[in-house]
Amino acid sequence: MRTRPGSPGEGSGPDPPASAVALPPPAERGATVIPDRVVARIAVQAARTAQSRRAAVPPGRSAAGAPSASAAVRTGTVRLHLTMDLPYPTDIAGVCERIQQDVADRVAQLTGLRVREVTLTVRRLLTADASRRRVR
Repeated sequence: MRTRPGSPGEGSGPDPPASAVALPPPAERGATVIPDRVVARIAVQAARTAQSRRAAVPPGRSAAGAPSASAAVRTGTVRLHLTMDLPYPTDIAGVCERIQQDVADRVAQLTGLRVREVTLTVRRLLTADASRRRVR
């Protein structure tokens, strides 16, 4: 039985709003779950952007060199694995590090997840003129 404000037996102030009383505790309300495949698709888009910004992939090779990604989401964190082509010659270690950081930042920004690890595998190195073959 609830008492009215100002009536005997009342606590130290007015009753809280009805909407605040009706909500279950935060731990029981649930959580937003982002599936692994959705995070992976976000990572692919971020990797494409980073690949074009950080490592200019030769023209006409974009379809063959399209990045792929997989993601493992666990309790608010994600581990990403990227696979992509890079141009040759390039500073592979430096470019990979910048791409990993760009992808981690973008995925964290868009999903709210903490990116624990970004593993990047270089599928192949692409030369600027793939039609020119070396003959001995």
